[in-house]
Amino acid sequence: SKDESGFAAPPLVSQGVAVAAVGYDTAPKGHMDAMVLQVRRSLAFLAQQYSGIRGIYLCGHSAGAHLAAMVLSTDWSEYGVVPDIKGAVLVSGVYDLEPILHTYVNNVLNMSREVAQRNSPLLCVTPAAAAATACEVVVAVAQHDSPEFRRQSQEYGQALRAAGWSVSLLDLAGVDHFDIIEKLSEDSYVLTQVGEELPPSL
Repeated sequence: SKDESGFAAPPLVSQGVAVAAVGYDTAPKGHMDAMVLQVRRSLAFLAQQYSGIRGIYLCGHSAGAHLAAMVLSTDWSEYGVVPDIKGAVLVSGVYDLEPILHTYVNNVLNMSREVAQRNSPLLCVTPAAAAATACEVVVAVAQHDSPEFRRQSQEYGQALRAAGWSVSLLDLAGVDHFDIIEKLSEDSYVLTQVGEELPPSL
């Protein structure tokens, strides 16, 4: 939830970066289509509310990385604004939802195959437009993530590259699915450094 994401803010705020934590309705209240729509609307709202900012950088972990990746595939013509997305840091994400259909996780999500397919970033990669080529995407995965997380991160990063996006793949040693993101509160952590190298913005 957005309430649990504030720990990552201090190192970024200390460097002059404004941080917004986005919330959404989780399952079973939230359906996958609704979750993606809520996050896209949040980005549109931020872009309209803070039109003077020098760019937006997305960061998400696990399900959050999935939603941030779906933002990258958005057709903004439906939202009346085009957020200036300069970069994305996607950490231990889920980029193909179809394997979830066969697990207990789908008992709560209740996704059909069609819902899973249209909300799978791996299947929704759009060719990089002129703006997208200037967008730096970091796809990070933990050494001790499950083989499925590692496979999906590799395949999604390769799919973005094939579509013309600028992508860096980070395979972080000595961390698992949880401490790869929990360590963002540490100033010296590699992903924190990635964030601090970004120009002051949102």
